[in-house]
Amino acid sequence: MKGPPAHSPVVWVGLIVLMLVAGAAIPMQGRINSALGAELGDPFLAALLSFGGGLVLIGAVAAGTRRGRSTMRRVPAALRSGAVRPWYLLVGLGGAYFVLAQTLTIGLIGVAVFTVAVVTGQTVGGLLWDRIGLGPAGRIRLSPLRVIAAVLTVLAVVWAVSPQFGGGRGGWDLLLFVVVPFTGGFVNSAQQALNGRQTAAYRSPIPSTLFNFASGAAALALVWLGVLVAGGTELPGTLPGQWWLYLGGPLGVLFIGLGALLVTRVGVLVAAMGMIGGQLVGSLLLDVVAPAPGAVVTTATVLGTALTLVAVALASLPDMLRSRRGR
Repeated sequence: MKGPPAHSPVVWVGLIVLMLVAGAAIPMQGRINSALGAELGDPFLAALLSFGGGLVLIGAVAAGTRRGRSTMRRVPAALRSGAVRPWYLLVGLGGAYFVLAQTLTIGLIGVAVFTVAVVTGQTVGGLLWDRIGLGPAGRIRLSPLRVIAAVLTVLAVVWAVSPQFGGGRGGWDLLLFVVVPFTGGFVNSAQQALNGRQTAAYRSPIPSTLFNFASGAAALALVWLGVLVAGGTELPGTLPGQWWLYLGGPLGVLFIGLGALLVTRVGVLVAAMGMIGGQLVGSLLLDVVAPAPGAVVTTATVLGTALTLVAVALASLPDMLRSRRGR
């Protein structure tokens, strides 16, 4: 089994910081997209505008910078060699599915249950994709420490969001709706694995990020048009004027781009776990600095968030030790 490249403990600290930064972009994006959807009265259009903004940004980077143009020229060769399969270019559909899962289920099952379901899907997916070698590092052995760390991550998230549980649906109705965010998290981890594979082939995350936003925006445009034709929404008279409502796209570029790069360095599971920790840290900071209505910050929230960081360190430990032995 190939496994991720060995890194020194100092490099690992830097990689963990990048994972946290990438993950923290998600709750910020969610808060902004939610506000945009409320302003528009149309969550589907809000998701489309978010993806569209990300597409414009990464398109400008790909076409308007020397590095962007040089990396895009590597795409045909990667396709011809088989290092990248043509269907890899459509993995942004997974991102569109995740956004729709968020849009359609949070109001029914609540943020807490949604978060636990997504994290469980991401963690199970990370274990599976590493085991079968979907990511650029090839097949990675599922050591007992990695499995323990993965389980610990899910338990830590349950603990962190436990103050938000209560009310809502129950029984089979809840189980049915939980399947959607679970599969969203599962697909999201596969998306990160294939983004990492493309990044390794192109030696840059720019092309894979561009393809993610292009395919995701196209899918969301079709969904929104379908809802519009069916009479489920209306064309907006004007768009909101607050500039910060359109930062969801750039934050998505940060998450996708850094995630694709991190998968090439640490594997799918550890990257997913690190970004999960970043999501909790980002959510905690948002709830402290700019709390949303109904936000709850308790001892369980803080300790559960801290426990996710412990789990990431545990999952990283085998590779840190391998690096020390190598030296």
